Amino acid sequence: MGFPMAGHLASAGQEVSVFNRSPVKCENWVRKFTGRLAKSPADAARGAEVVFACVGNDEDVREITLGRDGVFSVMAEGTVFVDHTTTSAHLAVELADTAYRKKIIYLDAPVSGGQKGAESGELTIMVGGDFKAFVHIRPLLGHYSSMAKLMGPVGTGQLTKMVNQICLTGLLEGLAEGMNFCVRAKLDTGKVLEVLTRGAAGSWQMENRGPTMVQGSFNFGFAVDLMRKDLAFCLEEAKKTGTELPVVEMVDQFYAAVQAMGGGRWDTSSLIARFQKRS
Repeated sequence: MGFPMAGHLASAGQEVSVFNRSPVKCENWVRKFTGRLAKSPADAARGAEVVFACVGNDEDVREITLGRDGVFSVMAEGTVFVDHTTTSAHLAVELADTAYRKKIIYLDAPVSGGQKGAESGELTIMVGGDFKAFVHIRPLLGHYSSMAKLMGPVGTGQLTKMVNQICLTGLLEGLAEGMNFCVRAKLDTGKVLEVLTRGAAGSWQMENRGPTMVQGSFNFGFAVDLMRKDLAFCLEEAKKTGTELPVVEMVDQFYAAVQAMGGGRWDTSSLIARFQKRS
C-alpha cells in the first residue's frame, strides 16, 4: 500500500524519498514516479519534515524507528513521524514516548480501504496524537485519502482501527455464509447481489467482494495473515478492558482454518473457501 500512497505524494509535487526492504519495489517506484531511492530508513528520513511508514507489524515498526539505521536516529526536532501501520495501541504509546524525548512528534494513523483505496487515493485514516501536528500534515494525508480524522491522543487511531476490524470481521463472515447459502439454494447469485446491494444488507463488501467470493477469487488486497494479526490486537485489548468479542474469537479461528488450507495470502473474503471446500 505504501507504493501508491508515496506515489500520490510525489504526483502532488512533494519531494519524496522512499525505502523498502525489497530493493526491487523501490526501483520500480522511482521508475514510475519522481523521487529518490534511499538506502535505509534513516537515509530516507534524513532532512525530511514528515516521515511516513507503512509496514507489517509491531516488530517492523520498532526496527525502522529504533533499530540500526532507524529513522528516530536522524529526524530533527519538531519533525513528524506518521505511522500508517496497523499495530498494537501500546506500541503507539511506547514510541510516542520515545519520540517525545527526542523532540519528535509521533502520530499513529492506521488506514482502511485496502490496496484499492490506496491506489485511488480514497483511504480512510484514523489518527491519534497532537492536534497541531495533525493539522500541519492533514493536507499531505489528503493526497491519498478521502477521510482523515483525529480521534484523540496517541493510541486512539489504533483503537479506532480495531473497531473497524471487529465490525468488518462479522460482516465478512455473514457475507460468506449468505453467499454459500445462495449457491446451495441454486439461486442466480448475480440477481441476488443486484437486489441485496440496494437493500438493508447492502455494503461495500457485498457489492465488491460478493461476486468474487462466489467465483472463488481471493486476490484482492488485504491478506488473511494480516487480518489475524489485527484480530490478535483486538482480542488483546478486549482482554484488558473485559470486553466480550465472541464473533471475533470465532471468525479468527475460521481464518486460521483458511491459513491451514494454504490461504494465508488470500484476501479476507476467502472465509467462503471453508464452505467451498466441502462442496
